[in-house]
Amino acid sequence: MSAEIKNLDPAAMWEIFYELTQIPRPSKKEEKAAEYAKAFGEKLGLETIVDTAGNIIIKKPASPGYENRIGVILQGHLDMVPQKNSDTDHDFEKDPIEAYIDGEWVTAKGTTLGADNGMGVAAALAVMQDTTLKHGAVEALLTIDEETGMTGAFELQHGILKGKILMNLDSEDEGELYIGCAGGIDVSGKLSYSEEAVEDGSVAFRLSLAGLKGGHSGLDINLGRGNSNLLLCRFMSDAVQKFGMRLAEFEGGSLRNAIPRESFAVVCVPASEKDGFLSAVSEYESTFKNELGSVEPSLSFTAEPADLPGRIIDKAVQDKLIGIVYGAPNGVIRMSADMPGVVESSSNLAIVKTGNGSIDILCLIRSSVDTAKDSLAYSIKSVMELAGAEVTLGGSYPGWKPDVDSPILVSMKKVYERDFGKVPEVKVIHAGLECGIIGDAYPGLDMISFGPTIRFPHSPDEKVHIASVKKFWDYLVLTLEEIPVA
Repeated sequence: MSAEIKNLDPAAMWEIFYELTQIPRPSKKEEKAAEYAKAFGEKLGLETIVDTAGNIIIKKPASPGYENRIGVILQGHLDMVPQKNSDTDHDFEKDPIEAYIDGEWVTAKGTTLGADNGMGVAAALAVMQDTTLKHGAVEALLTIDEETGMTGAFELQHGILKGKILMNLDSEDEGELYIGCAGGIDVSGKLSYSEEAVEDGSVAFRLSLAGLKGGHSGLDINLGRGNSNLLLCRFMSDAVQKFGMRLAEFEGGSLRNAIPRESFAVVCVPASEKDGFLSAVSEYESTFKNELGSVEPSLSFTAEPADLPGRIIDKAVQDKLIGIVYGAPNGVIRMSADMPGVVESSSNLAIVKTGNGSIDILCLIRSSVDTAKDSLAYSIKSVMELAGAEVTLGGSYPGWKPDVDSPILVSMKKVYERDFGKVPEVKVIHAGLECGIIGDAYPGLDMISFGPTIRFPHSPDEKVHIASVKKFWDYLVLTLEEIPVA
């Protein structure tokens, strides 16, 4: 069914996007996508560069008569978030994405679609390919490893890019123009544990907190969705007190920038507490559904009998783990005082994993205010350290400060109102775009971000609205034609 999307309009952009879906490109494993982009530019006879970071830069000269226009950089990232449902058999390093048309949308079978940011890459390459467009000098900047560390933006080689306007093609609401974004920082905690023998007369269960929507930890953090790590530890905190529950294994979440959808644990309880424990699981499932049912209709919380584990985590560290996850700030922390309806600061308790005598806990902090970002990171660091964890802060990247007087913003607002009959919304996004980082490497860039409508990025429910892709493409083409004279 995937090939059907090649027949959608605009055909060139959809065909390139289809080709990208056939190329495995999870973050840090996007070499084949980079090779594809490099070959694409070379086949067109355009100057094509692989910089020292591994980013791909393709340069296209101005159309006749447009040589005096300000140069434009079209920017997107080559990697995608690899998320799948637990019942989906898919290897993101080997298998193509099974995309298909579902009514007004294109989505994928049980996995992320890669519209984030395959749509932006497809648009940039389609501009490079189309000889009928009118534009000044255009450069396509296709970065690597955006989703797990923004490596391509951080290591972008200086001096290669000549354009003065940067159009980031990585936003996800058609009709909206973004002029600022949040910065981020990772908080990583590590607990070491010793193992203890399972008490005689114990029975084991595998707890599964699943069926949550998850989603982008920036764009979707304000939707009130459940965090599977937090919910499971909430139950376990109670089960330790009431039933003497002991923890053998815990695994929840897989990506720092995705709200965790599924968490699993192997636990033991005295056989005499079996019935009460199972009743409590059922009661908590009802409680969670009562609290979250309107946003998490597929939530499930179950306990299945399991083989007794050979060893369990020592009780002191078990309790510290549960306390950190249950007690650390999570979700929206503060709304912006300057931009109504926009999240200023948030925390995503993204990953919890035990094994080999160690417990890893990872949170991603986002904020549009760098000082607030650092303060929240140190707050969570303090919680973890009070529980005895070793904590590191890393992966910090800056936000992108809005410029309401941006010349490209003024130009694009006029184009949209003229050609689509309304004024586009101007917003700041609570997600990490590469603009702030690239702006540090190339000071003075006039930057803006826009894109087609994408829903539920970073989750297997990801989908892109078909009609919005055509409108996004038309808007990009019209904007390039109206770029001001240098």
